[in-house]
Amino acid sequence: MPESREIYKTLDLALRVGELLLSSGAGAADVSATMLSVARACGLRGVTADVTFTALSMSYQSSVDEPAMIQMRQVTHRELDYEDLTQVDHLVRALVAGRVDRDEARSHLARIVSSGHPMPRWAATLGFGATGGGVGMLLGGDVVVTLIAAVAAIGVDLLQRAMSRRRLPGFYQQVAGGLLATLIAVATAATHVQVDPSRVVTAGIIMLLAGVGFMGAIQDALTGFPLTAAARILEAMLATAGVIAGVSGGLTVGRMIGVDLGHLNPGAAGWADLPGMAAGAAICAGAFAFSCYAPLRSVLPIALIGGLAQAVFYLAQDRELGPAWGSAIAAVVIGVVSYSAAGRFKVPPLVIVVPAIVPLLPGLSIYRGLSLMAEGRNGVLSIAAAAAIAIALASGVILGEYAAQPLRREARRLETRLAGPRLVGPLRTRTRTRTRTRTRTRSVKRSRV
Repeated sequence: MPESREIYKTLDLALRVGELLLSSGAGAADVSATMLSVARACGLRGVTADVTFTALSMSYQSSVDEPAMIQMRQVTHRELDYEDLTQVDHLVRALVAGRVDRDEARSHLARIVSSGHPMPRWAATLGFGATGGGVGMLLGGDVVVTLIAAVAAIGVDLLQRAMSRRRLPGFYQQVAGGLLATLIAVATAATHVQVDPSRVVTAGIIMLLAGVGFMGAIQDALTGFPLTAAARILEAMLATAGVIAGVSGGLTVGRMIGVDLGHLNPGAAGWADLPGMAAGAAICAGAFAFSCYAPLRSVLPIALIGGLAQAVFYLAQDRELGPAWGSAIAAVVIGVVSYSAAGRFKVPPLVIVVPAIVPLLPGLSIYRGLSLMAEGRNGVLSIAAAAAIAIALASGVILGEYAAQPLRREARRLETRLAGPRLVGPLRTRTRTRTRTRTRTRSVKRSRV
């Protein structure tokens, strides 16, 4: 039986890996399965893992008459860094394959976590500006709307980063971001530039809307983690409420200085034609991946996949399939293509899936529903539409991964809680063990002969 100190080292390594994955947006099922894979690779059997929104725990009991060894780790918010996520994914695969041992993995993980970003922070800010400009193109905006959206995205990122350094809660950061984006629209209207205020505000706040968190919540619910899903839904709703408060404050300031934008209707500002939508979605997806420090080799493929998915969504809408079915078909395409692209460019599928799906996220539907409720009107239909789109996106991506990467029976035995293909982490099978068993059997037969 391993010594207690060795067991705690193994549990600590698995928990640190799980912390980085969960804070990088990985689903709870992927995090749980990866932690179990790390423990098994280090020689521990019978380990259990539990994942919640803010905490991870693992336990190991060597026998029924021994007390269980339990370790927990709090998950703090970290800035998205897909370069770190990719390196950790490669590290876990090397550990499972036996190319590195546990102590080497611990040292390598410490270097990954303690190292800085691969590029300066101002480059990521410019990337967010390009993301906002891509959204402006996606919404059918002209050059003026695209430039305003880019400026608003840069300003919101700088403002939220300054507030984050002062450790202000995320809700207040969302309020400030919505206020700044709306004030930029007010300033544009004061100059008598002929633009649609709804389109300007929509493009300015799109990066604040919690579509990624909402889709992640649906994914956790589909894969059997309802508590984590509920926490993510609550966080998404609270973040969107902050945006609504900020936009309302900006409209009030505009009326006080004599600039009335009228009744805004974000999400109903219109869409571009097919080439414009595809180009805007490609820029949005690629720039978002760049801003999240994705490996540079994957940025262009992500942009192409994002543009392809938006084209598929446009064609589905043109056939009057509805937004939910159109989103589902586009998500299936993303799931199928991202698995092949991830293997070719040596990144986890999650690094490709999340940026490529950003242009399709239902953040605007969430915003419209909550804003209508705040005005005393019926916003349930918009919230229901957002939920339908999020379910379609999450289930479509998982179905696409099923089509590209069928789960083997061995993987299902090892990872009983995994309800779908892995977006990050290795699929550990017993292929090597079986090969060794066959080799030994053949050698025994030969020796007997």
